Amino acid sequence: MISRRHVLSSLPLAAAGAAGLSACGSGGSGGTGGDGSRPLTWMSVLHTPTTPQAGGPVEKGLQESTGQSVELQWVPAASWEEKINAVLASGDIADITTNISWNTSSVRQALSSGMFWEVEDLLADYPNLAAINPTTLDAGRIDGVLYGVPMVKEVARYGVLVRQDWLDRLGLEVPHTIEELEAVATAFAEGDPTGTGASVTGFIDRQESFMVGFRSLAGYFGAGDKFQLDEASGQLIPAAISEPWKQAMEWYRGVYEAGGVNQEFITTQKQNQQQAIAQDKGGIVVTGLFEAKNYVSLAESISPDTEVRWTLINDITYADVPRRIVSDTNGGMGGLFSFSTRTLPEEADVRGALELMDALHEEPNFQLMTNGVEGTHFAFTDEGALEIIDQALWEQQVQPYNGSRPSYLVELYKSTDDYVNLANEMMAQNEEFVVTNPAQQLTSPTFDRSWSTIEQALSDSYSTFIMGQTTMADYEATIESLRGQGLDDVIAEYTEAYEAVQG
Repeated sequence: MISRRHVLSSLPLAAAGAAGLSACGSGGSGGTGGDGSRPLTWMSVLHTPTTPQAGGPVEKGLQESTGQSVELQWVPAASWEEKINAVLASGDIADITTNISWNTSSVRQALSSGMFWEVEDLLADYPNLAAINPTTLDAGRIDGVLYGVPMVKEVARYGVLVRQDWLDRLGLEVPHTIEELEAVATAFAEGDPTGTGASVTGFIDRQESFMVGFRSLAGYFGAGDKFQLDEASGQLIPAAISEPWKQAMEWYRGVYEAGGVNQEFITTQKQNQQQAIAQDKGGIVVTGLFEAKNYVSLAESISPDTEVRWTLINDITYADVPRRIVSDTNGGMGGLFSFSTRTLPEEADVRGALELMDALHEEPNFQLMTNGVEGTHFAFTDEGALEIIDQALWEQQVQPYNGSRPSYLVELYKSTDDYVNLANEMMAQNEEFVVTNPAQQLTSPTFDRSWSTIEQALSDSYSTFIMGQTTMADYEATIESLRGQGLDDVIAEYTEAYEAVQG
């Protein structure tokens, strides 16, 4: 194992709001910080307004813990697409690149062009990297090849949130089946769950329904995550043309017709959806389980005396379909940490970078990058819950490092908020029942070229159907019309690629 030495220095690639890339790949070819000849360069995304101050407590803590010499080159998130395309075109890339846009056509082509190391055969030598969830590793491959270390996130965060105080007022039980969920949505619309006589609905949906909330609901019926293997034909098909998806559409239209879905969902933006939820206009939302805390906070900001309570549900089932949940995180793939073959030409060089990634999976380093330094940024309560004690200081010194963590799941710290603890527990449970996209790692030129147009046409047809303006025959006619516009080619190309990877 290569020794870890030297200091971790923070080298901003850009000042706040700026975007220079001249430092990328500045180490040139040759040895790396892993063997002491020069520091590793790491181009990473910045999700905060400013870069952390050089020589700060997180930097010093990582220096002492890992021993690695690293120059972090920060790129503002808003500029990321432009910058990653520029450096890939020039070939002047850093030793480590945080590819948050790993599944775009341009990045996929670069990953498989020889610019980056294939690392799968090396991971077994690093205990933390070897322990990465196989589902996430599979999601991170490109046509069967792993060109970096996945950024590990929850594989499925979604569920159904229902107003518990409304259930109690109407004497209803928590729903755990599609049929029970429909009954609750209708009861909310027809009853008086607020106790004020105000007109409310069940589901509060938004215009991205087809691609977000409804996609999760269709999963309960047996539809896949974006694409799925059709057992009858052996083809990889879009979930949106499958029979379970259509069955879910019929069901959801019935709920809509009964007033159980906000009638204007097609024009509802995400922010308007959140406001409607906080303003007691509906009592069911299909979303990330972690959102319950945020909905309570938003309601409290509107009315400090609110009695809103949510129940979190992650086990909705339908008929004889086994319990399942489609992934909302690309199978737990938040990005790909890729390693340059030009600046890390030898196996010993890339092993130094892998050693750093492995070390950052260890709890003390994860703690530093997540919460900072105990007593300075956070403290534990008498009940063992973690709380940030200086929010402004944490945002300045620690938060920028959050987006560079190789894993978000090294440790789940107990929160002072019960909603957070329950959401974390349920998201972990989802792992057993997750359904992922078998086409995610595959390449289809027609998909890259035409899918956005195909998907928009399906989404539009879905919306008019739910609102009662068209029939299922019209939706199926849309599918048929799209077959000659690239849909059949996408299916054929993905199926061929799938068969090649499966051997």
